[in-house]
Amino acid sequence: MKIPTVAIVYGQVDPSAPPDERDVLVEADAVRTALHALGHRTIDVPLTLDLGAAAARLKAAAPLIAFNLAETVDGKGSLIQLAPSLLDSLRIAYTGAPCEAIVLTSHKLLAKKMLVAAGIATPPWTTATAALNHDPDFRHPWIVKSVWEHASIGLSDGSVVNDRAELAAEVERRTATEPIDHLFVEGFVEGREFNLALLGGTPGGKPQALPPAEIQFVGFPEGKPRMVGYKAKWAEGSFEYGSTVRRADFPAEDGDLLSTLVATSVECWRLFGLRGYARVDFRVDEAGRPWVLEINTNPCISPDAGFMAAAGRAGLTIEEVVRRIVADATSAGGCCGDAEERHS
Repeated sequence: MKIPTVAIVYGQVDPSAPPDERDVLVEADAVRTALHALGHRTIDVPLTLDLGAAAARLKAAAPLIAFNLAETVDGKGSLIQLAPSLLDSLRIAYTGAPCEAIVLTSHKLLAKKMLVAAGIATPPWTTATAALNHDPDFRHPWIVKSVWEHASIGLSDGSVVNDRAELAAEVERRTATEPIDHLFVEGFVEGREFNLALLGGTPGGKPQALPPAEIQFVGFPEGKPRMVGYKAKWAEGSFEYGSTVRRADFPAEDGDLLSTLVATSVECWRLFGLRGYARVDFRVDEAGRPWVLEINTNPCISPDAGFMAAAGRAGLTIEEVVRRIVADATSAGGCCGDAEERHS
């Protein structure tokens, strides 16, 4: 019997790349090991801007399915749609969200517009250009974010601003690496931060909500923004890295809030037509109202990632997570569906 091949697709990483980009190699290794344990053969397909070379490699391998781990191509999050678009064109089924859902969630302003239209709370926003010309019509503090980049890329304490001078300085800093139309300004929600992981591959198609996690900001001094910036995610040894602690046990009085986070996350899954696995990030303000910060399609499933911590609390191994992600892709066909049908 021929052993089924799974192509592991990810953005090619230069050895000198920053840690947020190199992490995909750890993730690919974990997925590869799990797939081998499940009885699959694998082939790596590192993706570059030479899509023809990747297409030729995929055609030669003729995989049963592709495991799509591509979050960047050429180091740019704005090219995230290249992997699913290529796989769609080759009619190769792939794991995780379909291409349209990836674009709609990765472009944070498109996602926010859909959330608002669906009646799901997300912090107010405006473009960076508009904010420089006129103060936002929502109160400060404001936070300057990237439209496309994830993994807290670019976020530092200076990203949270209180007036136009601070805003201008932060935009100037960020435009050294990103065009201004790739930046936006959002109302910074003071309060608690939660992550809610979702896993597909269940009967009936409704995702399983994994145990929620709260990020606690331990020992943050007065005036330091309580957020998960770049250092908190990637700078091992930094204060931020050691002081943003994941919490999984909650008092009974949080029960209603956690139920709301689960219900909202599942509604986001339905709204954007997600598949396989996802993570929804929330801030909860001082009045107890949750706000969706962003929807992460194909979140990191490295062994030390928050998604796998939630899966472990649900009693799931990496092999079971990978099996269900693959099952969800093969049962759905792995390609983009009709947007009108999914969003109706």
